[in-house]
Amino acid sequence: MTSAKIRTERRGHVLLIGLHRPEKRNAADYELLTQFADAYGELERDPSLRVGLVHAVGDHFTAGLDLADLGPRIGADGLSFVGPDGVDPWQVSGPPLTKPVVVAVQGTCLTLGIELILASDVAVAARSTRFGQIEVSRGILPFGGATLRFPRAVGWGNAMRYILTGDLFDAQEAYRIGLVQEVVNDGEQFDRALAIAERIAAQAPLAVQAALANAKRAVRDGDDAAAADLQPALVRLAGSEDARIGMEAFLTRTEAEFVGR
Repeated sequence: MTSAKIRTERRGHVLLIGLHRPEKRNAADYELLTQFADAYGELERDPSLRVGLVHAVGDHFTAGLDLADLGPRIGADGLSFVGPDGVDPWQVSGPPLTKPVVVAVQGTCLTLGIELILASDVAVAARSTRFGQIEVSRGILPFGGATLRFPRAVGWGNAMRYILTGDLFDAQEAYRIGLVQEVVNDGEQFDRALAIAERIAAQAPLAVQAALANAKRAVRDGDDAAAADLQPALVRLAGSEDARIGMEAFLTRTEAEFVGR
């Protein structure tokens, strides 16, 4: 049997996804990666789940890859860890994730931890977090999306400054360059990330997913392709039950309770 290196918990419409290998600073071995992908598959498939919140048990978010375990598994086609029910959390292969993900980080956040932030939508960091995209110091390159997304997220020079040197940087620098959206006192990162996730989950889920999909299409296919989708998406959403609920809430000045239809 495999051990539970990923722990999931449902909190209303939010799926908590916790890295649970604290004795190894949550370094990712094959079991952790496959369980992580399965948790993303659960988030994607279940219509009652609207947002994912990724966090970590222990003092550290992740020390990166467990190369002792994963190195021998890198074959001629690279590294495969997504099973038939899984979704790639780093979104470099397979089907796209259609639901937003919030990330809470603390302690050490290396390599695939940064790439997970880049593949997600909102990140909150504890003040003492240390970041590093250190693959070049290990003789490999980032293969979880940093070369694709880091320059777009923080600018070419800021990204290359850390991808090409492997230097560590702190939470304030991560905030300055735009890698994370909030820095909070140590120990407060999970609660703050959960508050953001719950705020997103309280919105109309079809509208959230449509907005997220359009923004991702603009990145992937260009502004013209995303612009062409806007009016059809608006027409589709305008006919939804959630649009009716939202309008009634606006007119009556009450809080909308969306149903995802």
